Amino acid sequence: MKNCIFLIMCLFLFSCNSGKNTPPSKTMANGEKKSFTANNVSFNMVKVDGGTFTMGATDEQLEGLTNDELSYFDASKPAHSVTLDDYMIGETEVTQELWQAVMGSNPSKFKGDDQRPVEMVSWDDCQEFIKKLNSLTGHNFRLPTEAEWEFAARGGNNSKGYKYAGSNEIGDVAWYWQNCGDKFLQGTDSDWDFDKIEANNSKPHPVGTKKPNELGIYDMSGNVWEWCNDWFDENYYKKSPSSNPKGPYEGSFRVFRGVGWCGSARFCRLSYRNGLMPVYGFSDGGLRLAL
Repeated sequence: MKNCIFLIMCLFLFSCNSGKNTPPSKTMANGEKKSFTANNVSFNMVKVDGGTFTMGATDEQLEGLTNDELSYFDASKPAHSVTLDDYMIGETEVTQELWQAVMGSNPSKFKGDDQRPVEMVSWDDCQEFIKKLNSLTGHNFRLPTEAEWEFAARGGNNSKGYKYAGSNEIGDVAWYWQNCGDKFLQGTDSDWDFDKIEANNSKPHPVGTKKPNELGIYDMSGNVWEWCNDWFDENYYKKSPSSNPKGPYEGSFRVFRGVGWCGSARFCRLSYRNGLMPVYGFSDGGLRLAL
């Protein structure tokens, strides 16, 4: 009898603890949000139903670009079919408030509003943050794969084929070089000038203050670059697996997606990809969680 009671208790505890680390529930609807808490700071994750999509330099991503601009998208070619399983992704970037709650410090250059995205964080810093977050919550948070990032940015199975994350009008959904300061800077991307941007008191803005995309996710174009888990290889799309790709096995750079507050509109397009050494952090670079 005692052995039976012990076995039942073990099974009960296992079911309670293992539930913290399982993939998103099949009962959650596509785009449904779930709240998590770490040291009294709450944040939302959004369910993304798995599906098949065309990743990379699709027609709408290249529309209207000059020949010189098209060359920036060479690493996004060829466009190719990718199939993903269900997952969850952050409704917003990780905020300074959440980073402070987990790490006990705030590395950001642009302090003063804890709802701004954390920045000045390297890929390596993000791994330490995620390790501590998982210890606090009992979950298996991680950085998204590059494919997961792009599928979510495109709106997942709800995608309407926009250039940017939720619209073809960049100003509706993104903080970028022209609108992230005290006044709107006139011109086109050819007029990009960091001295002008800096003189305009430009900076990242509080998360979730632009319109969301088709899944209710914010700021996947502009505000801060977002680290992905993958190693970066500009030729990877020529050999990428079609099912749940996780990037090359090794490399020197980690994938950086989404573009930051001082970035050009052309780079805010959803297929644009770049890489950065994982030890570096910048004032326009942050992260978004996946689960």
